[in-house]
Amino acid sequence: MEIKNVVCPFCGCLCDDITVKVEDNEIKAVKNGCGICITKFIKHHVNAVQSPMLKKEKTDENFVNVSMDEAIEKTGEILKNAKYPLIFGLSTTECEAQGKALELAELTGATIDQLPSVCHGPSIMALQSVGQITATLGEVKNRADMVIFWGCNPIEAHPRHFNRYSGTTAGMWSDRNKRYIVTIDVRETHTAKKSDKFIKISPGKDYELISIIRAAIKGQKIPDNVEEMMGVNKDDIENLINKMKGAKYGVVFYGMGMTQSFGKELNTDGAISLVKELNEWTKFSINPMLGHYNVAGAVHVWGWQSGYPFSINFSLQYPRYNPGEFSATQILARKECDAALIIATDPVAHLPNEAARHLAEIPVITIDPKFSLTALISDVVIPCATAGIEAEGTAYRMDGIPLRLKRVVRSEFLSDREILERLIEKIKEK
Repeated sequence: MEIKNVVCPFCGCLCDDITVKVEDNEIKAVKNGCGICITKFIKHHVNAVQSPMLKKEKTDENFVNVSMDEAIEKTGEILKNAKYPLIFGLSTTECEAQGKALELAELTGATIDQLPSVCHGPSIMALQSVGQITATLGEVKNRADMVIFWGCNPIEAHPRHFNRYSGTTAGMWSDRNKRYIVTIDVRETHTAKKSDKFIKISPGKDYELISIIRAAIKGQKIPDNVEEMMGVNKDDIENLINKMKGAKYGVVFYGMGMTQSFGKELNTDGAISLVKELNEWTKFSINPMLGHYNVAGAVHVWGWQSGYPFSINFSLQYPRYNPGEFSATQILARKECDAALIIATDPVAHLPNEAARHLAEIPVITIDPKFSLTALISDVVIPCATAGIEAEGTAYRMDGIPLRLKRVVRSEFLSDREILERLIEKIKEK
């Protein structure tokens, strides 16, 4: 059986033209996907957690297989007894689970956070300050005659983005021959090599370059020593500005090279403001290059449920928002939380050592279809159905378009949403 128009649950592109061949509840082939997509579908069962598991004591090295009811009971007990629990992850699961996780956080007085606090949080904070002029990826494909990749490398990080939406693809009014592509980065990436122009910038100088471009657009003179300041030739800046002004439809895609360099949200704030000012000359938009496939989902879901996109605290019975104070990394590094529920992520592998060490000292519950370093130090491990492969749901593409994830094979385990619903019921009982 071939299942068509499947959405790929890997990166923020959410490619929705995947065809999956299934026989006897096993995925045999995948068409149209990139190499990462094909591997994710074909090998979704590799290194999978086979049963709910518990450690009787924190010091135990070995897990004991238990029933789902026992795992839910133990999880409910840990969260109920915690004075300041943390819920973290959720960028690689469906929107329905993200909504239930927020409900659980409110019920337990927890702090809830997701991955933007360590990647694209500055994008969201800048958006809250100055708004955003955005466009769908379909508009980019069909209209854009100028594309700027700033601090991102889609050819390697989002393998089909360049060919399907922004680079070599042919749209209704634009194609590669009509499209001028610029990459601004600290090193020459594969995307830079495929671009018409590569502008190498000194590390941490994004804000200065953005500010000079904004000033020059308004008629100010570009300093003669600009190359000493940020490593960019004065002529390159002037040519870039002329290309921007002369474009019929331009778009800026920016990544962590901008959001996590010196300046953080001020870089993104400046880039969005630059795009606003360019719209006095022509049509320009700006989009973040989001990594995990549903990192935008929690931003939308938590935004309409609580008013805030990430780093939300419920310890006073109502939602409070303060990135830094309520960010998972800082809470763990300061050793403030006394229990953690980790869903669909692996903080031990990716967060700083200070944060990971504290996880090893407190009760931890991991909900994930696969083993991870975080699962190994957890007190409770609950396997779940993989969203977009074994469970359906909703996910938001990097441009804010919601798409429906399909279930292509069956799983013996519950989805993240169903597990969280059972947890909510258990804590209400307690």
